[in-house]
Amino acid sequence: MKKGNGKDNMSTIKVQIVNKQRTIKIPSGTRLLIRRCCHAVVETEGITSPCEVSVSFVDNDQIRELNREYRHKDMATDVLSFPLGENGVYDKNPQTGADMLGDIVISMEKAIEQAEAYGHSLEREVGFLTVHAMLHLLGYDHEGGGIERVRMREREETVLVKLGLPRDASYVMYDDER
Repeated sequence: MKKGNGKDNMSTIKVQIVNKQRTIKIPSGTRLLIRRCCHAVVETEGITSPCEVSVSFVDNDQIRELNREYRHKDMATDVLSFPLGENGVYDKNPQTGADMLGDIVISMEKAIEQAEAYGHSLEREVGFLTVHAMLHLLGYDHEGGGIERVRMREREETVLVKLGLPRDASYVMYDDER
């Protein structure tokens, strides 16, 4: 994947969004918000090669099943990311030649619960979850703690501020911190 200096590079990211749940009506503007978040992440990271990502909306039961199957955690979570690359090398879409970054799965039920719990908008929560998952697809990880966790948090905040969705008085914790 080509990386630039993060300035004046126009990345081309195709974001496919699918609603796989019927529990929550997806608010208008949510799909545009997700696209803006994905674009902001690749721009901030200086990625200039064409890339693709898929985002799916699911309910708590669906994400719990995925979490159980892939992470061996029998609980609903807010977002999961499934990278299609390793060490900056991604699978290529044979039709377009674009780097396939991976799949993001967001529980809209959990996003609403967390927005209420943290006292911020659903827009802020969905923006955070999208940016967080995109950074995972690009190789960032917070699971081990330490400097990697700090580095990922700083990148999240940089992108969210750029989007006009800065962290407010609430403090967002990762699942492993709860």
